[in-house]
Amino acid sequence: MKRVNRIWEHPLYREAYVRIQELEQDREFCGHSAEHFLAVARLMRIYDLQEDTGLSKESIYAAALLHDIGRHLQYLEGTPHQEASAALAAEILPACGFQELETKEILEAIRGHRSPEIRQEKSLRGYLYRADKASRNCLACPAEPACDWPKEKKNLEITD
Repeated sequence: MKRVNRIWEHPLYREAYVRIQELEQDREFCGHSAEHFLAVARLMRIYDLQEDTGLSKESIYAAALLHDIGRHLQYLEGTPHQEASAALAAEILPACGFQELETKEILEAIRGHRSPEIRQEKSLRGYLYRADKASRNCLACPAEPACDWPKEKKNLEITD
């Protein structure tokens, strides 16, 4: 997991992460913290193990750490966060030792993590989509009644 730790330590990542935390300081709804990124990674890893797809653990964690890292640019500039995140990841991944094919797969997952048509794919991007949604603990969230997510998308029960 050396390359994943390099992502966490990369100056561009750290700067973006700190900026997101500042901008979301008073956010009442789901945030984009290390807890979210790691929950997404762990769910993706579970999906990978359950479905025996043999994805790289480092690619799973890299995609999860990076999928929302451009969120601050959405807040500040209106850039869709999946595109902003992919642009930042395109710079960070090679600097952290990820090869071209790995980087391409991770960037595709980041760009597609809001596209419901990929939800059933047994792939990095399908797992990222599902884990991102499943990681939200709506059933225990005090802001849930005011949340604008449709009820059918909220995680209001414990599931496997």
